Amino acid sequence: MILYPAIDLKDGKAVRLKQGRFDEVTVYYDNPVEAAEKWVAAGAPWLHVVDLDGALTGEPTNTAMIEKIMQSVNVPVQIGGGIRSRETAEIYLTLGAGRVVLGTKALEEPELVQILSDEFPDRVAVGIDAKDGFVAVRGWVETGEKKAVDLAQEMSKRGAACVIYTDIARDGMLTGPNYSALAEMGQQSPIPVIASGGIATLDDIKKLKAMEVQGVSGAILGRSLYENTLDLAEAVKIAEG
Repeated sequence: MILYPAIDLKDGKAVRLKQGRFDEVTVYYDNPVEAAEKWVAAGAPWLHVVDLDGALTGEPTNTAMIEKIMQSVNVPVQIGGGIRSRETAEIYLTLGAGRVVLGTKALEEPELVQILSDEFPDRVAVGIDAKDGFVAVRGWVETGEKKAVDLAQEMSKRGAACVIYTDIARDGMLTGPNYSALAEMGQQSPIPVIASGGIATLDDIKKLKAMEVQGVSGAILGRSLYENTLDLAEAVKIAEG
């Protein structure tokens, strides 16, 4: 299982939101490169970087900082937030991103996932953010009528490499993942599922590791790292075990 320390960017700084709310912001690093180097030094095999400003506006905003992060580490970087066009995705992939994450756009324009997956095989992920099993869009401001598992199956047919599944109610809350929703997604998704939201302790990592057989192939770690509720080096050992 692969662990992805998250670096969420707002106004060029590394921050965390609670439940995706922009009025619940905590700044952890004025220079996000320090966070990137710290997590890689602790053994992170990947990084997960999100342009929060981009997610809100639909336009890439923290590109210069993302490029600095990619240049400062020797592990692949997965990038999300505001990737709503082929041009934006291609900018990041050409700069060397390990993977780009399409969220709202995958739902609205599934053929874009197909186009990018054909051009960049295994480098396009789809972020599925769910509330009560239904897909939330537009930076979590709206909930649609599509079931999360249905979208995962559709994205698999379009060539997506994996699904990043976030339970909005758990995100940034350190209350543990929604294991039943993850199990359902893992079992019904034909492509690997990366868990996101609520992961707080090494015990959570152990439980997620046991769900590999159900299709859960990775986990994104956010607030737990920044508030030291779990040790990344120990978590990596469990995940790789």
